[in-house]
Amino acid sequence: MTKIMDEGRPAATVVIIRDRIGASPEMLMMERASTMAFAAGALVFPGGAVDAGDHALAASIGGELPQDEAAARIAAIRETLEESGLAIAFTRTVEADRLAAMRQALAAGAGLGDILKVHGLEIALDALVPFARWHPPGFEQARRVFDTRFYLVRAPEGQSASVDATENVRLFWSAAADTLALCDRGEGEVIFPTRRNLERLAQFASFDDLAAHARSIPVEKVTPWAEEREGEPHLCIPTHLGYPVTSEPMRGVRRA
Repeated sequence: MTKIMDEGRPAATVVIIRDRIGASPEMLMMERASTMAFAAGALVFPGGAVDAGDHALAASIGGELPQDEAAARIAAIRETLEESGLAIAFTRTVEADRLAAMRQALAAGAGLGDILKVHGLEIALDALVPFARWHPPGFEQARRVFDTRFYLVRAPEGQSASVDATENVRLFWSAAADTLALCDRGEGEVIFPTRRNLERLAQFASFDDLAAHARSIPVEKVTPWAEEREGEPHLCIPTHLGYPVTSEPMRGVRRA
C-alpha cells in the first residue's frame, strides 16, 4: 500500500445525540448515496467540507474561537441542516415551515449567514462539544482525504430528520452499539474512523456522560498508520485518546 501525501480538506462532522430513559442514547446515522465520491454507500454522521462562506461567518460570529475552529462548527451546523433538515445549535426553537425554507435556500446555494439574517436567527457555537479530529493519510485506494473535526451536540426537540435524496438515501436513529451490530451482520458498512468513533461512543449512557468524557481528553489529530502485528498488517491509532479499540486487521478495514 503506497501512502500519498495529502494535507486534507478541512471538514466537520457532528454526532447528534438523543437521550433515552433506561437505554443507551441514540445517534443520527445516514447512509451515503452510492453515487457519492466519498464513503459511497457507507453509514456516516452528518457533515461535510468547510467552505468559504463558513469562514466568512466565523469571522463575524466566532468570538474567541480560532477562525478555523469556528468555521468547522458552522460547517457542521450548515451541513446538518442541508443533509437532514435538523437545526442543531440554534438559540431558539425553529418552526417546521421555517426549517423547510432554510433547507431549500441552502440547497439553492444561499449562505448560512444570509439565511440566518433573513429569518432573524442565531446559532450557538458553544453548543457543539469537540470530540475528535481525524486526518487519515492518503493511500492509493483513497479517493479523497479530509481533515475532519468531530463534535457532539444534543438533538433538537420537536424536529424530524429527513433524507435529502441527493447525498443520503436513508436516515435512522440508533445506539452506537446497535449500529455496530447492524454492520457486523452485513446490513450496513462503516469506514474505519466511523467504526472507531462508534466504539468510543458506545461506552457512555447519556449525552452528559459523553460530553464530560470528550472534555476530559484534549483533541489531537488521529492519523492512522499501518503496522504488522502477529504477522498480519493492521491499521492502528494512538492508545491515549479514549478509543477502546486501537487497531484492526487491514483485510477488514473499509476506507472511504
